[in-house]
Amino acid sequence: MAFTKEDYQLDPIMNWNSLGMRGTCSAGFAFKGRGVPDQVLPEPYQRIHAQSMMPVAHLTWSSVWAGVAAGAVERAKRFVRGAARNSNGQMPPGATHLTRATASLRALRGIVASALQRYEAAALRPDGLETLDFQTSMNLLKVNASELAISTVMSSLQTCGLAGYRNDGELSVSRHVRDILSTSIMINNDRILASAANAAMLVEIPTLLRDHE
Repeated sequence: MAFTKEDYQLDPIMNWNSLGMRGTCSAGFAFKGRGVPDQVLPEPYQRIHAQSMMPVAHLTWSSVWAGVAAGAVERAKRFVRGAARNSNGQMPPGATHLTRATASLRALRGIVASALQRYEAAALRPDGLETLDFQTSMNLLKVNASELAISTVMSSLQTCGLAGYRNDGELSVSRHVRDILSTSIMINNDRILASAANAAMLVEIPTLLRDHE
């Protein structure tokens, strides 16, 4: 397709001043394009959404959130180490929150890794990516990953205390907090849970810890 400057009509009024994740701003615009039929994907959008758009987006988002959470936990560990070093080895009170942060980070990484393996396995089966069970699991990945990421970062903040609450300093986790709090409201978790309610009643309850082929 060939485009000219006139094909893009951007909305001059952005009005975007968010708490965090400021790179997610989507400006309104009118789009015009020219092409030939051969450049149009033959698959219907419903199939593209089920097979690639939704699962890849949720896997990618969850991975990014796991990275943000890991960065917060790393700063929490540095805080505890520094506090212990300055107190002759005595652990600070916030060390208990570091335990929670580490545990929830492990759980977060685990569900993302498991979802990725499930996606790879489903892609090998005919229509495996379009089954109700797979689609439900990918939708709930976004919900579970965002909630675990928030829990991890908030536990890291509790570990660091005021050092983490500050906007300056090498132990600040304020940026992590601001960004991660958007994860549950960007495509709101309540909206996903509501839309998945009917599907949840149709999906069989697993009897094994692992999915079997």
